[in-house]
Amino acid sequence: MNRRWFAALAAVPLALSVAGTGAAEASPTPASAVPAAADTVDTDGVYVVQMADLPVIAYDGSTAGYAATKPAKGKKIDVTSLAVTRWADNLKSKHGNALRTVGATSRLYDYAYTYNGFAARLTGTQAKALRSTAGVLAVTKQQTYTIDTSTTPGFLGLTDKGGLWEQLGGTKGAGEGIVIGDIDSGIWPESLSFADRVDANGVPTRAATGKLAYQQIPGWNAKCQNGEQWNNSLCNQKLIGARYFNEGQGGDAGIDRDRPWEFNSPRDYNSHGTHTASTAGGNFGVPVTGKTAPLAPNGISGMAPRARISVYKALWSTQAGDTASGSGSDIVAAIDQAVADGVDVINFSISGTSTNFADPTEIAFLFAADAGIFVSASAGNSGPSPSTVAHPSPWITTVAAGTHPRASLGDVTLGNGTVMTGASTATQDVSGTLVRARDVARAGVTSGVAALCHSSETGAGNVNDLDPAKVAGRIVVCERGGNARVDKSLAVKQAGGVGMVLVNVPPAISGTLADFHSVPSVHLESTFYAPLNNYVVGAGAGATASIHGYVDTKQPAPFTASFSSRGPMLAGSGDLLKPDVIAPGQDILAAVSPSTEGDNFNLESGTSMSAPHVAGVAALLKQRHPDWSPMAIKSAMMTSAYDVRDTVATSTKIFRQGAGHIRPNSAADPGLVYDNGFKDWLAFLCGSSSAVGPNTCGALKKAGFKTDPSDFNVASIAIGDLAGTQTVTRKVTNVGSTAATYTASVSGLDGVTAEVTPAKLTLTPGGQGTFTVKFTRTTAPIGSYTGGFLTWSDGTHAVRSPLVVKPVALAAPAEVKATTAGASYDVTFGYDGAFAASPRGLVKATETPGSVVDDPTDDIDTAPASSLSTTTVTVPADTTYARFALFGSSGAGDDLDLYVYRGSTLVAISGNGGSVEEANLVNPEPGDYKVVVHGFAVTGATAAFTLNHWLLGSTSAGNMNVNAPAQATTGTKGTIALTFGTLGAGRWLGSVAYAGSEGMPKPTLVRVDVP
Repeated sequence: MNRRWFAALAAVPLALSVAGTGAAEASPTPASAVPAAADTVDTDGVYVVQMADLPVIAYDGSTAGYAATKPAKGKKIDVTSLAVTRWADNLKSKHGNALRTVGATSRLYDYAYTYNGFAARLTGTQAKALRSTAGVLAVTKQQTYTIDTSTTPGFLGLTDKGGLWEQLGGTKGAGEGIVIGDIDSGIWPESLSFADRVDANGVPTRAATGKLAYQQIPGWNAKCQNGEQWNNSLCNQKLIGARYFNEGQGGDAGIDRDRPWEFNSPRDYNSHGTHTASTAGGNFGVPVTGKTAPLAPNGISGMAPRARISVYKALWSTQAGDTASGSGSDIVAAIDQAVADGVDVINFSISGTSTNFADPTEIAFLFAADAGIFVSASAGNSGPSPSTVAHPSPWITTVAAGTHPRASLGDVTLGNGTVMTGASTATQDVSGTLVRARDVARAGVTSGVAALCHSSETGAGNVNDLDPAKVAGRIVVCERGGNARVDKSLAVKQAGGVGMVLVNVPPAISGTLADFHSVPSVHLESTFYAPLNNYVVGAGAGATASIHGYVDTKQPAPFTASFSSRGPMLAGSGDLLKPDVIAPGQDILAAVSPSTEGDNFNLESGTSMSAPHVAGVAALLKQRHPDWSPMAIKSAMMTSAYDVRDTVATSTKIFRQGAGHIRPNSAADPGLVYDNGFKDWLAFLCGSSSAVGPNTCGALKKAGFKTDPSDFNVASIAIGDLAGTQTVTRKVTNVGSTAATYTASVSGLDGVTAEVTPAKLTLTPGGQGTFTVKFTRTTAPIGSYTGGFLTWSDGTHAVRSPLVVKPVALAAPAEVKATTAGASYDVTFGYDGAFAASPRGLVKATETPGSVVDDPTDDIDTAPASSLSTTTVTVPADTTYARFALFGSSGAGDDLDLYVYRGSTLVAISGNGGSVEEANLVNPEPGDYKVVVHGFAVTGATAAFTLNHWLLGSTSAGNMNVNAPAQATTGTKGTIALTFGTLGAGRWLGSVAYAGSEGMPKPTLVRVDVP
């Protein structure tokens, strides 16, 4: 980014969504040109502080005395150069100065390369003071992030004759010279997936007598960091970098205290990082040993088998290895270091925000992408519910999870001859008496608890739920939910059972997974729940079953995995499509850590597994086209993708798959790409968040950049609020070697017309063409999405983009934040006729203090009473909206979750990383609600918090006035102006309700915080 360009156009540089401004900073950097991370509330803890100056990766030399450090296109930063060293030292000096101004000294990290700022332990008072300190953009309390937890190269076509591997020199050349950075739970360096030698047959080996198969990459900057059970000799010419980051967890001492089983080193205890790294860039032809050997007789391979791997451990495991988590400060440090080291691709199989483009992690990735680094991130594992997709930012490639043709299956044959097929890795057939776990409970255990089959590791009082006298020699039916699936089979084994039938419970749980269990097991879908139970109850003591496992390599595929998160996304008001693409993510065989797995290979499922497939393919495309930007690579994957087999409406399918399932060979020759860069991202943020200051947004508009998120130049089109008609603009670049004429066609999009202008584009190699698409509602229902595709074809290439459009009677923001001085916002009409807008509220938050201790089980169903804080809230009749919120807690790194119950029914949940949570109910039934705060992860003795709740009725409180147009005309805009009466200190909530047509949107919420 050219800072002088912004300085020339921005009259007064304004800070972004913070109390203070950057105008007092001596540097000429206009703070409004740098997207700011979101602020959070001021309680004691670890904070990530963003500063105004540009980081090394973007600095263009506009400060006197400091040479530019932004690398030329296609080049990497040289951290040893004088210019980089001096600018980084300058930034770090300002970090120290900022800390000293508020009397703080505990600095954990300095960030200089992709994110200019630092992490520090601050009191609430110090954090508040930093917000008004010159040169500070944002002060964000760190959050906790968790993991998103063979045959796929062939399924993706990489092994085809003429395929991408062959184009790049075969398995001995595919990925050569490309470095994949894996930010995860570390790596098991002894795995053959990361060996740099081969034996006489070309098979990877760690034997010193093997032939060295890799050479050093010139200019590589990474370090192999020593640590517990790790020394730098464990790195080699394949695994060329390894670091770990734990300051946000209290450093080595904090890990030793809280997770004594973990390694204070890059060594992977959890297995997640080893699995993702080997999937993205593990060696070709690695022999599989142990229990998974029958699944891969020809060995396994990463997507880019010749790529180098550099790992950045920022996630730390539970003792059982069922999950791992990390702090935001450590993750930003890992991103910063990966870019400084010079990686080409980053795999990020870690949870993330669903709503905030300005999250510190998302902003760090923005600068990484600007440096030419492709970022692949997991979409999340919160499916099949809609609007659960994570990582909403357009500079990230967000990946959903699909199935592939190999399936590990098992048959349960009941005594009456009924056969039920599910997922299984059973290699031993078993048969015997069939019992339900709920009928064989240990004394003192309820049938409902026993049905979940807790082992002695998770059961209350560390006692197995099941009665050995009733289980020994039998096959047990266990119900899914409450504890890990593999814990259930362990419970059966501990009680003497010989097999398990795991069944999903309708209607909430779906999807089956082929886990490796303690006894032969089959996992059945919920459709079998009733007939299975009916058989056991009806047959009584005579109920029998047999289990038989097998592998089917010809399963229809791909389908969307049931757990895969999907759109429409919550951020951006539906004007950007996420996920971007889908890739294999269910039952993926790759290397693991024997620390928790007891083996060197295992099947894992999750969008954590699909993201490294895309990261590895991106490495291949970057090798094939070194001049392509990360967004060109993303576009190529999207426009060459194909549909999953899900038999659902087109719009539903698109929200599951994004553009579709990746097709790497076609992505290498896409014909056209939709490219975008730093200023496009800033313009997108101008129209979708408050992360960029008004002067910068004004300058971008003046320079011709469009700020409506629907106009962002991505290879998809999404309109979350089509009010009658809307025209969007796109630009394509011909990346082919010859001139070509492309013709546009539109399919699907029932009830909406799409007019493409011009309908033909003739482009020379490297030539660009701009076109518009005018969408007009005809018969499509108001309030429901319709989907389709726009395809540009030249007879050789079919450049396909997904389209999702939701017609509305009125396009209005979901929520606005105002000051006591008032506010205004625009609406767009999708009908002709009378219009009215009326106030509801404002009401002031009711505050309830509380505290919880850490829940050692990390499960609200088994949490001790001291880890739960329950508040009863009585919701009166005529309540239109109820909101329950936490704005942080007293402890650094605490992770509190929020649950809302009506009786015993869970009606709302907020389970973000960290302790900033919000749960909402629209038109709730009157009565008593239990609001429960759960201490999922508490770093100190206790976590103190304040629960806020608002109950908004349907009438005005007399403290908010609404001025609105009286008439609506299709396609035109109107302005809603808000003014307020005298408001006392506190957090206030109200809404503006609309009338005049059927299908009006939900009222716009109005939030006013008064200090």
